[in-house]
Amino acid sequence: MVFKKMLCLTIRIKKNDEIHGKRLEKRIIDFLIDANVLGAIVWLGVDGFGKRGRSTIHLEGITLNQPLAIETIDEKEKIEPLLIPLKRMIDDNGFITIHEVLVV
Repeated sequence: MVFKKMLCLTIRIKKNDEIHGKRLEKRIIDFLIDANVLGAIVWLGVDGFGKRGRSTIHLEGITLNQPLAIETIDEKEKIEPLLIPLKRMIDDNGFITIHEVLVV
């Protein structure tokens, strides 16, 4: 079996975060599509907290502003140039993590 070293990029934000009137998660996904990454997935969390407080508000069975993680895996050469524009896009609304993964 052959393993390939790649980078996993994870962006953590809140579901209701917006930039220029559009949901931040949609802007990030559009950006990743335009950057031609292999693919991405959006994970919706059930609860969390961070620098700006609690990520989830529960009102009579309805959950608002849930934590969100957007994850993509690709070559180091493709991921690294995305970091500065992504950080500018998310600003203080979240954070980015990167770790090396082995892909089969």
